[in-house]
Amino acid sequence: MLVDKKQTVYLRVGLTGLAIEPKQIAPINLALVIDKSGSMQGEKIRHAKNAAIMMVEQLHEDDVIAVVTYNHHAEILLPAMKIQNKKQIITAINDLTASGQSALFDGIEKGGKEIRKFWDRKRVNRIVLVSDGLANVGPSSPAELGVLGAALGKENIVVTTIGLGLGYNEDLMTNLAKKSDGNHAFAEKSTDLAHLFNYELGDILSVVAQEVVVTIIGVGGTLPLRVLGRDVQVQEQQVSVILNQLYSEQEKYVLLELEVPPANQERAIAGVAVVYRNMDTDTMQRFSNIVTATFTDSPQLVEEKTNAAVMAAAIEQLAIKKNQLAVKLRDEGSIKEARQVLLENAHNLAEEAAKYESNTLKKLRDININDADNLDEKNWIKQRKSMRHQQYKSQTQQRY
Repeated sequence: MLVDKKQTVYLRVGLTGLAIEPKQIAPINLALVIDKSGSMQGEKIRHAKNAAIMMVEQLHEDDVIAVVTYNHHAEILLPAMKIQNKKQIITAINDLTASGQSALFDGIEKGGKEIRKFWDRKRVNRIVLVSDGLANVGPSSPAELGVLGAALGKENIVVTTIGLGLGYNEDLMTNLAKKSDGNHAFAEKSTDLAHLFNYELGDILSVVAQEVVVTIIGVGGTLPLRVLGRDVQVQEQQVSVILNQLYSEQEKYVLLELEVPPANQERAIAGVAVVYRNMDTDTMQRFSNIVTATFTDSPQLVEEKTNAAVMAAAIEQLAIKKNQLAVKLRDEGSIKEARQVLLENAHNLAEEAAKYESNTLKKLRDININDADNLDEKNWIKQRKSMRHQQYKSQTQQRY
């Protein structure tokens, strides 16, 4: 860093799950929450049932499953039980029919109650929601569903949301997932459900750590300013970020913007501590490190020593904020302004991709150009869902 100058830097704390053997896979405690309102009739409910059955067929005897369905009210189609009679479970799912309105909040609440019957730190406790419509019975706003997601997350119950078709509320679905550190996906067609369920099951079967807490403390006057990509509040010198689950051979990261005061010699600027529950050993494990900076009066040396991976991650997260601004402008009817934001974003991403040799930034540039081309009334409903999914995927380092 430059000597005797206050400056802003980015600190990236990356966590990658270790590879695991089949015998190390943690037992599962799963609640499938399936929308059976009237809009799900026909192909949608058929493909939802097929995807759910595909997931059941891959579970093991010690795993637990519950199936909750909802229309104008939620009901427990199959109470939480161990996978000992797959035929019984599959028969129950096949008997599903669709009609009525959509009590989504009630469905998630009942899913949580079923999870609690077998809740265990040694298990992967997860709700998977499939819905094609708006929540129109009971609490229905993104904020209200976000509160429910956050409450479940505190219990180490993760909620994954899959929005089907063009009628669901993507702000609600992403907020519910994000507050519990789950996944979110957009299934444009009902035929997409099978491979999305397969991706989701892949994550569920590869959880290597839970209750992950990353704590970063500014040292020697260094101030944490903001966490990029995650809804976390900075408290004076300290930031704590909870990542409910970490997957085998996948990386999640916490990206923090720091303000470093003037200095002229090497010194510590931050302390990092990570605590997590190892699912293989069922023990809490801890490690920590000190982040140091060296100071120089050579801008060229600063440029040479810049960490390209960290800068690419920071640029990606800042670009996502611009993309979110474009959605807001388009929602307000400012199509021209939204398109301009996206094209400027794409131009900046192209420059930074070349500078840091980042394929991720190149792909994000192409995505922003495509977004800019699809802001008209004809494409907007579908495009908005696609943009919110991509934003969520980038912010949370989701695999699919």
